[in-house]
Amino acid sequence: MRCERAGSGALQLAPTRVHEAEGFGRHAFALFQSVCHDGPVVWVGPAHAPERLLLAGLPQGVGERLHIVRAGGVDLLWAVEEALRAAPVGLVVAELETALSLTAGRRLQLAAEAGGTTGLVLIRQGAGSNAAQTRWHCAPRPGAGADSTLHQWSLIKNKRGTLGDWTLHWDGTSAAFHLVAETGERRGPAPPPL
Repeated sequence: MRCERAGSGALQLAPTRVHEAEGFGRHAFALFQSVCHDGPVVWVGPAHAPERLLLAGLPQGVGERLHIVRAGGVDLLWAVEEALRAAPVGLVVAELETALSLTAGRRLQLAAEAGGTTGLVLIRQGAGSNAAQTRWHCAPRPGAGADSTLHQWSLIKNKRGTLGDWTLHWDGTSAAFHLVAETGERRGPAPPPL
């Protein structure tokens, strides 16, 4: 299953690299990436985390591919590194309690390259590593009326490209999404259809 919106390449994470996501919408961003990546998804988090993923609430097709690993201390980073080295894994999502050092971040990058796997580290705001390929700020965005599915995803760090902001509507169930135009973006009426 791939992202179904034309021009969505900017929202897909570069393979064989480790990326970061921060903000209140980082878990939704991780679920979106889980839908967009083929193969098993390994979600590594602290053993004592109070929140747990509810399999019934996951997007279609993710629950069957999801492997949840809980670990503590140095075992958490070891589990992330080993999952990144596992070649059949499509995406590794890591929820870390502390900021990665440059050395630890570089080790994860090397593991992702060795396994051909994409990594996404969910961080607290301002706790990013210089080793990350990209860093995203993800937040839910208030919508008009009863629409609570708008997201604002901002690429705030990118080692190999430009930065950007995307407001999108994602229903949380498929790989399809719609980019939402900013108010007043168009200058004049739309051209007539051909």
